[in-house]
Amino acid sequence: MVVSYTQEHVYRHPWHRVTAAAWRKFTDADARAAPLSHILEVHTLSRRVDAREGRIHAVRAIAGRAPPLPLLLRGLASSATDVVLCVEHTVVDGPARAMRVVSRNANLRGLVHVEETCSYRPHPDRPDEWTLFRQETSIRCAPLASVAAWAAETVERRCAERFTQNASRGREVVERICERLALADGDRSVRPM
Repeated sequence: MVVSYTQEHVYRHPWHRVTAAAWRKFTDADARAAPLSHILEVHTLSRRVDAREGRIHAVRAIAGRAPPLPLLLRGLASSATDVVLCVEHTVVDGPARAMRVVSRNANLRGLVHVEETCSYRPHPDRPDEWTLFRQETSIRCAPLASVAAWAAETVERRCAERFTQNASRGREVVERICERLALADGDRSVRPM
């Protein structure tokens, strides 16, 4: 079984500000102290600028606290399941004003496969003022012959719940960073949503 969901959110900030905030989301000190406290470390593995195409490509490794496993599965998992490692591939296409982020878990794949794709584009109705964020997440529990199907569904459901909570926190952090960037730019019209 696969649990998939899609969420959309409208940031009432221009694309350039939202993408700048999204880049800072995991490294912002205020975010790491509260809403995103599950993030332990972020490392840039590679980055390159394609000047001809106007694109930035980056790969980051993100370590975070793993959600607790159901009691039945704890014995099957190694003791290293306290931390989940993810690899994030980002492409920012400046001329097209598009940013795409694809993240996958790098460990715990014997239990669960998670893939998240996020896109940031100018909002079709107000392209110079707002940004449309779309998040698609797919969570699939690995086939475990020794575990009943209900246990696999429980893992998928709990992962989906955790991802939904973390996504909401991430959007809050991006909103706050956008507001700070707007104030730094002298944009006094910004009001928290």
